Amino acid sequence: MATSPIPDFNVARATVNKQPGRRIPSLESLNRLHKPFKCPGSFNFTLTHDRPARKRKRVDYKSADVIDYDSDKIYTNSDRLALATRDVNRFPVFQAKEKGLVFGKAFTIPLQNKQSVAYDADRPRPTLGLRQGAAFIPKPLHDPSGEFAIVLYDPTVDDDAKVEEAPCQVQWEKLGSSLGHKSLADILGINKNKDDQRRRVPVVLDPKLAKILRPHQIEGVKFMYRCVTGMIDENAHGCIMADEMGLGKTLQCITLLWTLLKQSPDAGKPTIDKAIVVCPASLVKNWANELAKWLGANTTTPFAIDGKASKEELTRQLRQWAIASGRSVTRPVIIVSYETLRLNVDQLKHTKIGLLFCDEGHRLKNPESNTFTALNSLNVSRRVILTGTPIQNDLTEYFSLTSFANPDLLGSRLDFRKRFEIPILRGRDADASEADRLRGDECTAELLAIVNKFLIRRTNDILSKYLPVKYEHVVFCSLAPFQLHLYNYFITSPDIQALLRGKGSQPLKAINILKKLCNHPDLLNLAEDLPGSEVCFPAEYTPKGTRGRDRNVEPRYSGKMQVLDRMLARIWRDTKDKIVLISNYTSTLDLFERMCRSRQYGCLRLDGTMNVNKRQKLVDRFNDPDGDEFVFLLSSKAGGCGINLIGANRLVLFDPDWNPAADQQALARVWRDGQKKDCFVYRFIATGTIEEKIFQRQSHKQSLSSCVVDSAEDVERHFSLDSLRELFSYRSDTCSDTHDTFKCKRCKPNGIQSIKAPAMLYGDTSTWNHYVNIGLQPIQDLLLRQEYGMAGVSSVFQYISH
Repeated sequence: MATSPIPDFNVARATVNKQPGRRIPSLESLNRLHKPFKCPGSFNFTLTHDRPARKRKRVDYKSADVIDYDSDKIYTNSDRLALATRDVNRFPVFQAKEKGLVFGKAFTIPLQNKQSVAYDADRPRPTLGLRQGAAFIPKPLHDPSGEFAIVLYDPTVDDDAKVEEAPCQVQWEKLGSSLGHKSLADILGINKNKDDQRRRVPVVLDPKLAKILRPHQIEGVKFMYRCVTGMIDENAHGCIMADEMGLGKTLQCITLLWTLLKQSPDAGKPTIDKAIVVCPASLVKNWANELAKWLGANTTTPFAIDGKASKEELTRQLRQWAIASGRSVTRPVIIVSYETLRLNVDQLKHTKIGLLFCDEGHRLKNPESNTFTALNSLNVSRRVILTGTPIQNDLTEYFSLTSFANPDLLGSRLDFRKRFEIPILRGRDADASEADRLRGDECTAELLAIVNKFLIRRTNDILSKYLPVKYEHVVFCSLAPFQLHLYNYFITSPDIQALLRGKGSQPLKAINILKKLCNHPDLLNLAEDLPGSEVCFPAEYTPKGTRGRDRNVEPRYSGKMQVLDRMLARIWRDTKDKIVLISNYTSTLDLFERMCRSRQYGCLRLDGTMNVNKRQKLVDRFNDPDGDEFVFLLSSKAGGCGINLIGANRLVLFDPDWNPAADQQALARVWRDGQKKDCFVYRFIATGTIEEKIFQRQSHKQSLSSCVVDSAEDVERHFSLDSLRELFSYRSDTCSDTHDTFKCKRCKPNGIQSIKAPAMLYGDTSTWNHYVNIGLQPIQDLLLRQEYGMAGVSSVFQYISH
């Protein structure tokens, strides 16, 4: 076999050099290119003994100028690589680390200050590469075994209660089914994904709230939480908080709201993202203040719609709030009035709302109203109604509140009326037969069994443990002589007689004239309202239209005004107390204001004409102990709900309302949390007049409310449902027509009480202490004691809280 000739590289180089642009590499360079590349790192560095073992050449500076041509030699590529390797090892810039050390090192967050609160060293470490992630251990937000721990949900207790054993038939069907294509784990019921399911954790109240809640408030928060989370009924997520005024409903609701916004049985997840608080316009600012007070100024930022923004700006803000979700929700709580929400409900009806609070929820008593329809259109299932008086006029209103909180709980309105309302009302009538009463009691018990699961109501008796004593009085005031003449003249006039015969068409106008006349004759335009009444004028009386600049009020022309004038003078002279004067008429407030100015009493006034933003400032000014004003004039419609006037310890409700709930709201303004002094409350009633008839009708409604809501079984059936004719009458031969209807056995014929009531029931004035004018000397209140022997107060009913 012929051998291949060995190429002559010198010849090849000479040949190639003749061809411009081409070079043949040397043999050394070819060998170097075929060797595997090694990184000059920490594992393939050149050892010291591999370096040229030669001493450093001494330099002879004397012969430095001698040129040594023999030392010149060709600088090869090998020399260059040797120098580079030597310099790298002498001055290392980077040395690659072993991969085992790099991938096995624990990950740490690159923070400058790892000692801060925001850094959690115990958090699960992130997964690197294909390494299996660390197991996440779910923990509750607050320690359930802490000092102030109040547990609303315990998975070890509440979840076990929901487990129901499957019926036997279902179990046999499962056993009889085909076992094909099933693994052994499926047949044995072993859940392989059990570790993947996140364990449920306890829901614990925030300790900063838990340590300030009173026992009845803790009970209320637990009740509401169980209702709105479906723990009582998975198909019902609403409830009614019907505590009487002053028990802290607002604080209980704030606690529930804060808990749902921050916690749920799933660790790290909230129950809700958004909530709406709807309330009267006068309480919007108060709700915002209460949130800041109990949660902290910077804890949560509510969206309080106070009327300052324009319509276009409000629409834009509501749309932004509606589309926000998750972490983009910066203001989770809207506080808005009923009127504003009704007008802007279209911007909110398509967003999911976690919770809805309806403060003073008796505004939803009419299911046909625009307000009820607007709120019912919101996409929210958790609904909490706050009201101190769930029954105001009839059971239909009570049904409306219940059906709003939990739709379909009581069926349709017609079903409710047939099943509950008619039998209960028949049984409550004073003329009812024994069968009707038994039937009414049965229907009442059935209604309570259904509704009480979603309704909680506590009375003011609880407050006796925390608040000073409250003395509440119904003060019956005789008419002044001028009032009496005008009253008799009007009810005997031809127009009223025609009305009583069924020929009149304006009974409401006549009723309003009598109600205003009971306050003061100056509230009427006598020439128009009582034509021909000039024959009743005393010689010194000047009609208000002919007085010119003389705007002074004459209390002597009104029995109630005389009593009030003496009370204010005694307070100003002998005490440091403050007093609230409430009326249903702004014209009556005008009389109060003029009387205070003429007596040089400092006073403040709040009515419907005042801007909503200024109301809270006015309230704070009056509650200041160092304030100069000791009289606060309040319209029952504008400020009767929710306003705290604890700066005063006396209150006068000058005229009654047809709705007992309105009066109860007004009477609860001073005896509330924060009150430090004994409270004295007075309800003025003109003796023998239409006001007594109104008060008696209120008593009937209060009796109905006690029966259905308070479950009181000993409320007496005193009154029948009277006709309109009884309103237009006057009894001059009595100290109190209401007391006469009681047929009280504890009082002597002269009216002096000889036997105290065994127990006072707040909703039943027949169980209160009864006084007549000649028996006022032992009464506890100094303002009423001074009325002894004076014309004005004819009778007094007294209730003592504890």
